[in-house]
Amino acid sequence: MTDISEKTVTHPAPHRTHAVLNQSVPRTDVNEFQLDTVLVEGVARHDADWATSELTDIGELVGSAGFQHDAELANTVIPELKTFDRWGNRIDEVEYHPSYHRIISAAVAHGAHTSAWADPKPGANVARAAAFMLFSQVEPGHACPISMTHAVIPSLELQPDVAALWTPRALSRSYTPELDAPGKASAIFGMSMTEKQGGSDVRANTTIAKPAGRGGPGADYLLTGHKWFCSAPMSDAFLVLAQAEGAAGEGLSCFLLPRILPDGTRNIFRIQRLKNKLGNKSNASSEIELDGTVGTMIGEPGRGVRTIIEMVSQTRLDCILGSTAGMRQSVAEAVWHARHRSAFGAVLADQPAMTSVLADLALESEAATITALRLARAQDEDADEQEKAFRRLATAVAKYWICKRGPHHSYEALECLGGNGYTEDFPLARRYREQPVMAVWEGSGNVIALDVLRAMTREPDSVAAFDHEVNLARGNNPVLDHHLDRVRRQLGELATMAPADAQLRARTVVEAMALALQASLMVRHSPAASSDAFIAARLGADRGHEYGTLPVGTDFAGILARA
Repeated sequence: MTDISEKTVTHPAPHRTHAVLNQSVPRTDVNEFQLDTVLVEGVARHDADWATSELTDIGELVGSAGFQHDAELANTVIPELKTFDRWGNRIDEVEYHPSYHRIISAAVAHGAHTSAWADPKPGANVARAAAFMLFSQVEPGHACPISMTHAVIPSLELQPDVAALWTPRALSRSYTPELDAPGKASAIFGMSMTEKQGGSDVRANTTIAKPAGRGGPGADYLLTGHKWFCSAPMSDAFLVLAQAEGAAGEGLSCFLLPRILPDGTRNIFRIQRLKNKLGNKSNASSEIELDGTVGTMIGEPGRGVRTIIEMVSQTRLDCILGSTAGMRQSVAEAVWHARHRSAFGAVLADQPAMTSVLADLALESEAATITALRLARAQDEDADEQEKAFRRLATAVAKYWICKRGPHHSYEALECLGGNGYTEDFPLARRYREQPVMAVWEGSGNVIALDVLRAMTREPDSVAAFDHEVNLARGNNPVLDHHLDRVRRQLGELATMAPADAQLRARTVVEAMALALQASLMVRHSPAASSDAFIAARLGADRGHEYGTLPVGTDFAGILARA
């Protein structure tokens, strides 16, 4: 009999190829606010430094491994439509993974939805914008209902009796996902305007609203129709458009449609299907059918677009914030990877070709962030008439440009990670799928460009306010000065064109305006090395068409230090 203690035990050796070498370490447990120098500076610049403590807490939360894992789960265990319960009762519910509810609950608790309305003061919209961007930087899907809940407030205020019931619920910092939870005192809002035959042309809507009684503002109607897109269908209430009938007034009107009626019963809200959409998978988007569904008229009959445009204007700014948040995520992930991986004998971030790409991506993110926060500050209660005129035009201009820059920016950042970036295990693949939605949501490119034309015609003060803003940087950079002259010339020419010719020129002029605004803000608020490089790469004679074409002599290290 052999004595085992006398034998030498040989352990199996793993294959050498299974040792992981030269891969980036996980980018987890970081403070996304403190690491974002441009955001920190912007919060302080625009009178919101009182929010620094809470934003730091948010930055720690969204940068944690746990929050990031929730973001991954919410986009891999996707929402499921439950049309009926097991006994055959029609329930029209969407079941989400608990991770989604944890994310949206945290966003609500920190006021990323309605804090600017709950406590209006200088910088309130800047603080709220920063919170919104931090949350949507890591998980963008939940940002849709968060945004719509923020945006619904000014539309609700057009109908004070309805606002008295619903605004306190929208301002709540609590979140209860169950629609009919006993004693529920909070509410998440959605919006559904478009129909399959009209899309952006909402005046082509065929949904009918018949008065249930007297009719008119604040009265109940019964709605029948089909909405082609209804995002976040488990929201507590929605603003919808329908053609009003009856003696109290006719025409396209705005209605508040609750999921649960005052007597506790469920409103008729038939979820036909969930859209198999590009982008995030965490937030369900659906088609719905209304069949005698109760809705309360908001605003005047026949003035539905004018009523709901208040909500649309707010969500357009949030599209800018969402695209900007995506740019920040893209830069952060790309730079992190490049600083932790080597190729051809050097760390990737130190390779000149890669350094130029990373710096260029960082400049795009910086310009978007500075612009987004400037627009948020213009939304605060202390805005004077010039500020209001500026934000009317500048928001549309920035929405057009920043949201269009988002997809290509995320692609270029994804490429920095090579093959890893192209897999769904890394966040930039999700980001690349997500970025296009901000350019489509609340007005695609042509809709926004034409809206800019309308603003110029109907509100000439907005052109003067925009011109004043961008020319605050005049005299600091000759390339920018030349571009500012060009924009003035283009605006003057546009005003004299026939409508059809103006439409053909609209995109060109809006792009030039957007770059003028971003460059002007960069000159005034960023280090000279950053603003000079941005202007040279976007407006200079030797500018390229892709990222990574910054001029020789650029302070790459200084730019990347801000990233």
